[in-house]
Amino acid sequence: MTTLHLSDGIIKDEILVVGLSHKKLARDGKVNLVIESGDIALDSKKLLPILADMGATGKSDEVIKVPGVTTRLLVFTGLGEQKTVLDDEVLRRAAGAASRALCGNASATFSLPAKKVSSLEAIAEGVLLGAYVFNKFRVDSLAQRNPSLKSVTIHSKQAGSAGAKDAIKRASIIGQYTALTRDLINTPPSHLNPDSFCKEFTNLVKKVGGAAAGLKISVMNESQLKSKGYGGITAVGQGSANPPRLLHISYRPVKAKARKTYAYVGKGITFDSGGLALKPAAGMEAMKSDMSGAAAVCAATIAIAMMKLPVAIDCYAPLAENMVSDNATRPSDIITMYGGKTIEVLNPDAEGRLVLGDALVKAQENKSLDGIVDVATLTGAQVVALGTRTAAIMTNNQDFSHHFFAISKTAGEAFWPMPLPVELRASLDSPVADMANIGERMGGMLVAGLFLKEFISPELPWLHLDIAGPAYNEGEPYGYTPVGGTGMALRSLVALAQSAAIS
Repeated sequence: MTTLHLSDGIIKDEILVVGLSHKKLARDGKVNLVIESGDIALDSKKLLPILADMGATGKSDEVIKVPGVTTRLLVFTGLGEQKTVLDDEVLRRAAGAASRALCGNASATFSLPAKKVSSLEAIAEGVLLGAYVFNKFRVDSLAQRNPSLKSVTIHSKQAGSAGAKDAIKRASIIGQYTALTRDLINTPPSHLNPDSFCKEFTNLVKKVGGAAAGLKISVMNESQLKSKGYGGITAVGQGSANPPRLLHISYRPVKAKARKTYAYVGKGITFDSGGLALKPAAGMEAMKSDMSGAAAVCAATIAIAMMKLPVAIDCYAPLAENMVSDNATRPSDIITMYGGKTIEVLNPDAEGRLVLGDALVKAQENKSLDGIVDVATLTGAQVVALGTRTAAIMTNNQDFSHHFFAISKTAGEAFWPMPLPVELRASLDSPVADMANIGERMGGMLVAGLFLKEFISPELPWLHLDIAGPAYNEGEPYGYTPVGGTGMALRSLVALAQSAAIS
């Protein structure tokens, strides 16, 4: 991973990255460019005509490289319209776009207008998120792929402050565990199944210190799941040669009292064929990403532990492969969920809510929870409603939702609150079981949320995050977002714990 450094001294790298914004367009349509180079002075009179001749606009995601004078290369990254104080997410995306464009180079110095410590942290995060590459399975073609930047120095007059150093440490942790989340999402099901997912985190917990870091991990295998009544996870996973698992990671702060206790639950379908409701072949390859929620909650829990936050986390990842076989769950089968609720499985491709239902009930056995959050690539309807860059929030507690929504904006992740209309609940009624696993097609994202709500104690604040669109980018890269796994929700989950730590 790219290493970060702080400096307020002489530029030693051969590449210098600065910002480029634009003032409001004049009536004649002329673009007035503004170089924003943080604490470094540049010759704007000389550089602006060159940038204008190159067609520079200063818009977001634009990266322009020109020969430097005191450095080999001078890189301008777009900041959008000029403002007195730039939003942290603008800086995060600009740093990410530049970092992504500089893959293949050894090192660079970034000097962007960071007037606050939070802005410095956002720049550092952007650098690390943008530098991400996934080359794990390349052999012959590896030489054709540029590696990420090895080292980045962030130039700022704040470099010597304790606040700046802490910000860089936090950004490094976010970068490291977002990269882990992305790696897991991008790993094909031939190399990642429920058992190997559990082994990945078992080894990681041991590596970062285990109990000494406040972390414990346990795994239920298929026999234990079946004998203890986890009918949802069992039913989804029984059609696969790779049996299901339930992973539990707990974090308790060491030498500190937990100020809040949260449960994080993530959908972990390591591959989703649709089961006997087989998906179309076109696009099925992206279903390796159906464990994005599980990857995000598990990696976020480790990140929270590495930050030593005084918050307790119980993280659950119900893991299964949804496959076709003579043992697969059939449409019309009735299963008994953990806790006793019976479900008529009308659609085996609505499987995520089944594994989540089991895990949500299990998580609530801890009666000291202050809140529970589930994260899932749950419905195609989420993408229809909100597109590929905005995830949904559904809740039984508006205060909790409003709090999380504000935190997610600060973290730079796009969420939007969605309702749980009571009139849609009746569509989940079954004539032969307590409930069916699908209901009204219109508003399918909301119906799925209503299904999960049935497994939540009414008095417990709960958030359901449907990240189906933003979790996996099948389009072009942008800002700090690569093609493939994005790590969506990890930053917001960590930020929720951070907010509890200082409340």
